[in-house]
Amino acid sequence: MTLDKTPRALKAGLEQREAQILGIRACFSKNALRRYSEPRSETEYRLAFSADADRILNSLAYTRYSDKTQVFSLINNDHLTHRVLHVQMLSRVARTIGRYLGLNTDLIEAAAMGHDIGHTPFGHDGERFLSRLTQAAGAGQFHHNLQSMQFLDVIERNGKGWNLTLQTLDAIVCHNGEVHARTLTPAPPRNFADLDRIVRQIQAGTTDDVLPMTMEGCVVRIADTVSYIGRDFEDAVRLNIVTRDQFPGTCRERLGATQGTIVFNLVTDLINTSIDQDFIGFSPRVADALKELKQFNYQFIYKNPLIKRHLTGIEDIFKCLFDRYMNDLIKADESSVIYSRFLNGMDDSYRLNHSHAEIARDFIAGMTDSYFIRQAPEHLRPVPIDWV
Repeated sequence: MTLDKTPRALKAGLEQREAQILGIRACFSKNALRRYSEPRSETEYRLAFSADADRILNSLAYTRYSDKTQVFSLINNDHLTHRVLHVQMLSRVARTIGRYLGLNTDLIEAAAMGHDIGHTPFGHDGERFLSRLTQAAGAGQFHHNLQSMQFLDVIERNGKGWNLTLQTLDAIVCHNGEVHARTLTPAPPRNFADLDRIVRQIQAGTTDDVLPMTMEGCVVRIADTVSYIGRDFEDAVRLNIVTRDQFPGTCRERLGATQGTIVFNLVTDLINTSIDQDFIGFSPRVADALKELKQFNYQFIYKNPLIKRHLTGIEDIFKCLFDRYMNDLIKADESSVIYSRFLNGMDDSYRLNHSHAEIARDFIAGMTDSYFIRQAPEHLRPVPIDWV
């Protein structure tokens, strides 16, 4: 008997394996939905969410992760976390959780890889600066999760997008590592029209926070915090911004006081609490400790004036570049870098469907930290410091 090795048969075999391995709460690859049908589906042997992960990995936006701020920027220290490392850590942590809970790790990987692709240069501070500009220009609020979908669904491949699945995009849009929650329960199923409406509502400020529609999306969302909370503390210790002696006693007792023990204890508790449940979450005592640790990080790290001293200059650059590109677009100055490095070669539908403010937003949001600084007038360019 000859084994059928056609793409269709290989894919069917993988789908059958999913049915045998995954739990009843998993999102099965056979249920993946794309916005547009794809002619090559007959020759595609990969499962849908696995293909999503490959597309994200091969996107230009993913490449730019390597030079984007996580928390600390403009500091000469090669051991500080950049955005790309956070994304890799999140992917690893979330897949570990998903594997033990019988969830679809391909969907988890795709969502984890794409969740922060929309981050501006200079992290959450850059996001805040750009949001002020886009709101003033009538382009709505800026949110990096929405911008992640904008890059992957619209801008990549010269304006054609990657045609990712609904489930992957939903998990990306609905991730929110800043909001603390003990448990997360998936929202009811959605379609693309629902997701597009949610995006418009978040931009307009009429909707604040939306839960993912899959258990996998909930895992990525809650693992986001697990991945950054201890690592940010370790980076702050390395820079002498905080000391280990300052670590809250309750957190030390319940979570540990190093990155490795914090992640291990959070993941272990999350798995034990969530297994065979319709939610993803922590036990009350661990959730309380995590909340306290997050409050500690906000007070002593994220809002520490020592790491904010360069931000006035960075905000000036955001305004300078945004105004420059808006003027270049209004004058149709094709010698501008926004044409040569962004718009040239872009599908006509992108220009037709986006305002000048939205185009300037997309160009700036996609920049790496170093490219952003190179675009600034020389007198505004900050100089990285040797942290003592």
